[in-house]
Amino acid sequence: MNFQDQFKACIIGGAIGDAWGSSYENEILVNDSEIYYWGKKPSKLRKWQITDDTQLTLATCETLAKGKFHPEALLNTFVDYYKNNKLTGVGASTLKAILDKESGYHWSQCGRTGEFAAGNGGAMRIAPFAFFENITREDIFNACKITHKNDEAFAGALAVYLSLKAILNFNWIGNNSLFDLIIPELPDTNVRDRLIKINELGPNVQISEIAKLGNNGYVVNSIPFAIFCSTKVLDLGLEEMFQQIINSGGDTDTNASIAGQIAGALIGYKNIPQELITKLKNLKEYSWIEKIIDETNS
Repeated sequence: MNFQDQFKACIIGGAIGDAWGSSYENEILVNDSEIYYWGKKPSKLRKWQITDDTQLTLATCETLAKGKFHPEALLNTFVDYYKNNKLTGVGASTLKAILDKESGYHWSQCGRTGEFAAGNGGAMRIAPFAFFENITREDIFNACKITHKNDEAFAGALAVYLSLKAILNFNWIGNNSLFDLIIPELPDTNVRDRLIKINELGPNVQISEIAKLGNNGYVVNSIPFAIFCSTKVLDLGLEEMFQQIINSGGDTDTNASIAGQIAGALIGYKNIPQELITKLKNLKEYSWIEKIIDETNS
């Protein structure tokens, strides 16, 4: 497995999680085995669809592939995607940043501040940074800051970045503790505290148990949960990992996308189940996903 394969697996794994989880977002799994339905049990149409989780990740790839990172260039790409109707379900903080930039604000003044900026939007699109050289913590901070000016949001993005770097540097191989590697590198935040709490529960704790701590779009809930889920991929397999994330409810598309990015980079493209790749290829956006991967990998 080479670097290019890991990058492709990261992006494809994230896109699969996003597309699969998108129609389950914030649903709660209910045991209805004792409910009597008059006639046929109602069922919701499930349709795979990529959202801003994948779209903004691709925008990040495009920006980084052009040369040395600058936060304004990344925000300009987001604006371009928005103008060209290439964003689906964009979050409030990112939308505010886009509209602020369109109104003439400096990139550093765009986006949300305060507690309402503690979403997982920065973390969901940070993965490509791990595959580029000479990326600094300031780069990660600024990439998050253009939309989410919040220390927790930054810590969440940094945790995802560090998880992927641990894979690429061969420090995490799946059967050792990823949390032990990334926790010491994080600032003193609630994100770090949640990771510590999960780590203290031991290796045998299940995804459904960790979900009870929180798995909504609040970065303190979402990112530790998603990272934990990724550590289960060798035990469960990628498909079952996704299924358990979706069954847990909450921010299913972002949680599955981030877990899929990390897990994909760990197992490699050839170990992603072919049926999941086929489903992704059936989406009209797949050629765009493949084009960005190829351009970034070249």
